[in-house]
Amino acid sequence: MGWCDDPRSKKYNTLITFPFKNGAEHLYLKKNIYDLVLVINYNTNPVFKNKGSAIFLHLTNKNFSPTKGCIAISKKYFLRILPLINEKTKLLIV
Repeated sequence: MGWCDDPRSKKYNTLITFPFKNGAEHLYLKKNIYDLVLVINYNTNPVFKNKGSAIFLHLTNKNFSPTKGCIAISKKYFLRILPLINEKTKLLIV
């Protein structure tokens, strides 16, 4: 599985499967940051090219390294908030 981040593709900012001919972020990584992932409903309906894609809430790595535009938290806190999230949940980034 992956997430298309190629603005030239009709699948831009959507879930895809590999093999895939355009650019896409792999959602399976050895560093396990995508073992738990939620899509942040940003630039999804409608989708505007070059306005951001593949923006997730996902697990952080052990060093809490910066992401490339996502929000990453520890597995402990991810599992704590997961039962509180539903389709009406709004994420406020301050």
